[in-house]
Amino acid sequence: MSRIALVDDDRNILTSVSMTLEAEGFEVETYNDGQSALDAFTKRLPDMAVLDIKMPRMDGMDLLQRLRLKTQMPVIFLTSKDDEIDEVLGLRMGADDYVKKPFSQRLLVERIRALLRRQEAVATGEVAVTEETKVMVRGQLTMDPLRHSVSWKGKDVSLTVTEFLLLQALAQRPGFVKSRDQLMDVAYDDQVYVDDRTIDSHIKRLRKKMRTADDEFTAIETLYGIGYRYNEE
Repeated sequence: MSRIALVDDDRNILTSVSMTLEAEGFEVETYNDGQSALDAFTKRLPDMAVLDIKMPRMDGMDLLQRLRLKTQMPVIFLTSKDDEIDEVLGLRMGADDYVKKPFSQRLLVERIRALLRRQEAVATGEVAVTEETKVMVRGQLTMDPLRHSVSWKGKDVSLTVTEFLLLQALAQRPGFVKSRDQLMDVAYDDQVYVDDRTIDSHIKRLRKKMRTADDEFTAIETLYGIGYRYNEE
């Protein structure tokens, strides 16, 4: 049974969503501010966190930053209806997905299940690609799905589940272009719609992380209006 942490200062959301998730077979922990959640996470991490952005004591952005210092567990942001800045910033900071308020609880359940499936696929090496090997080496890049580990020029790089799957999809066939739609299929279930901005934000975050190992990292190339390509170095 997967444990989901739900962090929101709206008690109605905490109550209704936790009831829905429990009915779907999840174990749910609820917190009404970021600091309470962080205090609990230092003792025991959940399998996934669903975070509101605007909360008292510690907001969702701050909580995500602190979480990413020690874990790459999947994180979904709940964002306000018209605040695109929050969505893009959240993805660039390392969130795996976002859902806009007001939201369908069925949609949220599907997003949660999709990310948990992706996490398990990465952990077991059973990712949705056809040329999978246990350890993939592409030039300076080494990826081990069984350990969810990535290194560049021998330096470890910590990636979220979504970032790992996107990098793996690109590096599987160096020199070949992957469209945004193809990358969406890798990172999300067919029934989950995301727009181009979501993939672009993940790629920007991925590049930023790879540049922590090598500030001259240029292996992921953007082909404007087409997609992305991995160039083996």
